[in-house]
Amino acid sequence: MLSFKGIDHPSLPIGAPAPDFSLKGTDGKMYTLKSFSKARILVVIFTCNHCPTAQAYESRIKKLVTDYKDKGVQIVAISPNDPKSIRLDELGYTEYSDSYEEMKLRAKEKGFNFPYLYDGDTEETSKKYGPVATPHVFIFDEKRVLRYSGRIDNVEKPTETPQKTDTRNAINALLEGKAVPVETTKTFGCSIKWAEKQVLGKQEKDEWAKEAVSLDLIDEEGLRNLVKNDSDKLRVINVWASWCGPCVAELPDFMNIDHMYRNRDFEFITVSADKPEKQAKALAILKRMQISAKNYLFNSGDAYKLIELIDPKWQGALPYTLIIEPKGKVVYGKQGPIKPIEIKKLIVEHPLIGRYF
Repeated sequence: MLSFKGIDHPSLPIGAPAPDFSLKGTDGKMYTLKSFSKARILVVIFTCNHCPTAQAYESRIKKLVTDYKDKGVQIVAISPNDPKSIRLDELGYTEYSDSYEEMKLRAKEKGFNFPYLYDGDTEETSKKYGPVATPHVFIFDEKRVLRYSGRIDNVEKPTETPQKTDTRNAINALLEGKAVPVETTKTFGCSIKWAEKQVLGKQEKDEWAKEAVSLDLIDEEGLRNLVKNDSDKLRVINVWASWCGPCVAELPDFMNIDHMYRNRDFEFITVSADKPEKQAKALAILKRMQISAKNYLFNSGDAYKLIELIDPKWQGALPYTLIIEPKGKVVYGKQGPIKPIEIKKLIVEHPLIGRYF
């Protein structure tokens, strides 16, 4: 059981001045409060890469920028999360964690039209503002006094229409010189990954290290059933061998993927191409690398039979990886080492998995 005694970082109260900061953006530039001094209204949104709620709001944040860019409204996003405090099982809705390098990739892929700043190393700025979850909006007037703190709107899924657009309402009121109608709301999303939570990552690894690792023999019918995939899950099958250096080297990448998505409609399976008499050697490697997935070894020494059973299109070189939908549709086949980010993206963007709740 993972446990953590939280540390309170209270949210900035309404009427408080905007705390200054000096943070690096995904564009490589340094930003301070003064960088946005020309704006009539400053909107600071604490968000991140990995949170499904944060991802659900990315397009709406971009739309806010577009709608208010000619009205003196500046929107800036800050990631408050310490990447070392994020457990792998918290990455089940994303291909990216919250490191600065991954923020740059996400910003480029999504075409962010706002500064996206990194505060994960020290979290000094985030502790001053006190976001509760991602995303959390702080809106400051022309004198940089906080006038609104809370959600963007009341609907998480981007396919649904919100009934309460609190952030827009606050911006519109300030542009009209009026009082903000609702100054604070609750925020829904992922908790902030404060540095103090690094202990949870260690606890997670300790628990996974206790998981049993086995290697079972599988026959021809069993292999046919694996590829047929009568489960209701997206299935990744990796064929490897103890004598294949690239195979062994990428096993930890696959296990990270398994740890990320195993709580979703997903499963990871390995099939060893070792001969049956090498079962003990293959199992020793799996145990050393803590590969606690479903692990099989073909009970025949006929490598060509294995090739045909796994995928007739496979030319036979190891490693070999398949992604198979329920009912057996192969959506990915790769001979040779994988690119982990490519596999993660394919998984999380598959309709069976998805980025949102």
